[in-house]
Amino acid sequence: MYIVELALKHTAMPLTVQKKDKEAADATYEEVRSAISSGNPVMIEVACDKVTDKKIAIAVSELAAVQVYEKSGSAGASGRAPGFFALAE
Repeated sequence: MYIVELALKHTAMPLTVQKKDKEAADATYEEVRSAISSGNPVMIEVACDKVTDKKIAIAVSELAAVQVYEKSGSAGASGRAPGFFALAE
């Protein structure tokens, strides 16, 4: 499972969706990254593969960053959870 994490401006809590395979996660990452850099479309919607009813629609102007990482059972070798705000601890 892969996590696509969206960081919003002025919000510490990121939005996440899960994708079953790396290709789907990378495609969502590229779609969001492209929308952030171009400003088009105005609104973007991403869906979760694990919770099929979970969809997120976000105003592109409110997105600060996007990242993708593989979901693991532990916090990782560094002892920290992956994410933009892991360094803030």
